Amino acid sequence: MIGLRRALLAAALVVMSPLAAPALAIAQPQDLTLGTASVGGTYHVYGGVVAALLTDKAGLQVTTQQTQGPNQNVIMIDDGKIGLGMTTLGVALQALQGSAPWTKGRKYESIRALFPMYDTPMQCVSLKKSGITSFRQLDGKTVGTGPKAGTSGTYFPLIFDALGMKVTARNGQSAEAGNQLNDGLIDAFCFGAGAPVPIFTQLDAEQQVNFFAWTPEEIAVIRRKMPEFTESTIPKGLYKQQTADQRSVGLYNFAIANKDMPEATAYTITKTILENNATMLRGHSAARDTVAANASRNTILTFHPGAVRYYKEKGIKLDPATLPK
Repeated sequence: MIGLRRALLAAALVVMSPLAAPALAIAQPQDLTLGTASVGGTYHVYGGVVAALLTDKAGLQVTTQQTQGPNQNVIMIDDGKIGLGMTTLGVALQALQGSAPWTKGRKYESIRALFPMYDTPMQCVSLKKSGITSFRQLDGKTVGTGPKAGTSGTYFPLIFDALGMKVTARNGQSAEAGNQLNDGLIDAFCFGAGAPVPIFTQLDAEQQVNFFAWTPEEIAVIRRKMPEFTESTIPKGLYKQQTADQRSVGLYNFAIANKDMPEATAYTITKTILENNATMLRGHSAARDTVAANASRNTILTFHPGAVRYYKEKGIKLDPATLPK
């Protein structure tokens, strides 16, 4: 909350002084907290790159805070407890509608989109010795699905239900799930994050594993039940033991802020991230999709006016439904 109040004060100073505009970066708030997710997932790594870039290039002091993922980030952004967060559009839709159990019927209407991050394809991994090579074989098994409040922890139980499967979902940090798979405490680990997923890469290097997703028929069922999913492809060679492209479903990720973030701050954050893609890529290859053109992938969340200002400058057409009223 302190960071948000400082942001409001800084923005007020910019508006009050006509001479302040050229020194926009200097007039930005001194500190912001960025909500990420658990260790072993892409948010954790990607968020660190975002924080470092904004600190180095935008005159902001951005620190990361480990969270359970998109759900918790949405709650904390809406409550003003953190200044920046990351979410998938699927979780954002649940938040706006107050439709998922984790919302407890509350509608989170103060979140605003800033910049596109990357697609989150969903995928599973098992130890080769388990003999599990398909999603249907998880019926009756115990499966790690990441933090309960994360995208995977939210959606994989829904996917199991959609396909009529009885699966025991075990929640926990990504790195923890990797250890549990190694120790035989779970039969598979199903997760969604920007690819390559750090813990999947580690498992690929240390164990004999199988990577798998869904058949086209299963994908059709999943998308019919959950239309927020889009089709995704996890390319062969992304992990050395994945020798063919795998069709999957995915959710696009966006950085978010509270609607009360000053326009100047939202503009600077959006501009800084989208105009330093080479730096982002050095931190994580998923940032290849962190480009202005992908702002059009958002058809759900209202954009922050500061972000809209940047996209207008760049001639990026946004979905009319996402423009501030």
